[in-house]
Amino acid sequence: MSDPFAIELETGPKEVRISESAAKRLAYLIEQEADPSLMLRVTVSGGGCSGYQYSFAFDGNVSADDRVFERDGVKVVVDDVSLGLLAGSEIDYVEELVGAAFRVHNPQATASCGCGTSFSI
Repeated sequence: MSDPFAIELETGPKEVRISESAAKRLAYLIEQEADPSLMLRVTVSGGGCSGYQYSFAFDGNVSADDRVFERDGVKVVVDDVSLGLLAGSEIDYVEELVGAAFRVHNPQATASCGCGTSFSI
């Protein structure tokens, strides 16, 4: 029998994974900022060319409606609203000929634009 008051852990279907390359890049960037309390905040908002867009920023605070995901000592923070659109995703860091960037591999996205920061469901 499940406890209706149990706290949901940051695993399972509402999990956001962090790739090894993203964890390494985040660790490097946080070291450069000289503030070990920093985490990568990933949010989803309306807009972009496909309906929703991802935003990335460093943040040292966790709010009551945030979920924190960790890998190799680095943390990614996602608010509950964004988590509904990011559930099952992986945050990755890719280096390509045209540049390097954090990318979200989102299994819920039915389409995305060429820049990789906008998607639709």
